[in-house]
Amino acid sequence: MKFVVLVADGMGDWPVEELGGKTPLHAAATPVMDRLARHGVAGLCRTVPAGMAPGSDVANMALLGFDPARHHTGRGPIEAAAQGIEAGDDDLIWRMNLVTVDGFGPDGIMRDYSAGHIATPEAASLIAALKQRLDDEHFVMHPGVQYRHLLVQRGAADGPAARLAPRPPHDILDRPIAPDLAEYAKAPALDRLVAEAARLLSGLPQNAARANAVWPWGQGRPLRLPRFQDAFGMAGAVISAVDLIKGLGRASDMRVLDVPGATGLLDTNYAGKVAAALDFLGHGDFIFVHLEGPDECGHGGNARDKTEAIRRFDALVAAPMVNALWDAGAVFLVTCDHLTPTALRTHHADPVPFLLAWKGCTAPSNLPAFTEETAASTGVVVEPGHDLLRWALRQVRGT
Repeated sequence: MKFVVLVADGMGDWPVEELGGKTPLHAAATPVMDRLARHGVAGLCRTVPAGMAPGSDVANMALLGFDPARHHTGRGPIEAAAQGIEAGDDDLIWRMNLVTVDGFGPDGIMRDYSAGHIATPEAASLIAALKQRLDDEHFVMHPGVQYRHLLVQRGAADGPAARLAPRPPHDILDRPIAPDLAEYAKAPALDRLVAEAARLLSGLPQNAARANAVWPWGQGRPLRLPRFQDAFGMAGAVISAVDLIKGLGRASDMRVLDVPGATGLLDTNYAGKVAAALDFLGHGDFIFVHLEGPDECGHGGNARDKTEAIRRFDALVAAPMVNALWDAGAVFLVTCDHLTPTALRTHHADPVPFLLAWKGCTAPSNLPAFTEETAASTGVVVEPGHDLLRWALRQVRGT
């Protein structure tokens, strides 16, 4: 059996007036997902456990079948696993964004969590300059992709920094940063680092972008996950543009398939992701294909771009995968990790719509289309979210 999971990050939404009261998923042309909804089983899944933040780290861990309440230590540790960064059990690993703020001080406002979606080469140059000035025996910066970077704080897992709660920058767009600066101030060494980074960025001659501050958040001890194959009996791989998914894959000893031109945006290399997935399934059993585009459009508050991102997901990922594998008996699980409502411009913990389809399904939902509303209409709810993969395997095997 070949098992295909297709994840459109942040695809779920609420009705949008600009779209005639439809959600972007409802408004998008999605003939392939609609076909799967007719021939498969649809429902809702609560991917975010109660009391946990509705981030892609928590939700995608759940979609891969691992209980976030048990295994999750923070966003930073997952992305560190993607880069193969070695850290001690007493180290603290932070996700560190390059951001744009109006003033890095008590009156400052968060304007852009991505510094204008800074390009990776330019970001690498800025991080290299910061490393030269700020890395020491306590802090080590690691460059990542675009605005997403890492900061390792040595020996800090039991110190005050571990208890800080700065908000993810995408959660506070156009809002004051004073509460978060007050959090950093509780750990003086970290507070000095972020303040000095903001000062240095403002004076770097190579900084033609909007990056004028670093923003550490999502800290935790190094991630440890069970082997995916031991847990589910399938040889698996992940495909994504973002280190978050790659980190979950590496931490669970899955193959991580890198695709040139995978950007995490609307212009990602869709064909490359499909080709890599099909090639792996020539010998492997399970593929997890992740598209970041809908989430980025949700954060931008752009409903029409999000609708286009979902259309491309259907036409350029779901369609060729289904065309290649449906008649061969592959199983398709299509979903999103969390909602990213364009009205909210950040994540929400509402249950996500999903569909499970395979050629031998004997009790399909017979839905006219795949939307948040139709998925909810079936009455099928999988909770907790980390049970979704096991639930799907039981449906397919008839057990």
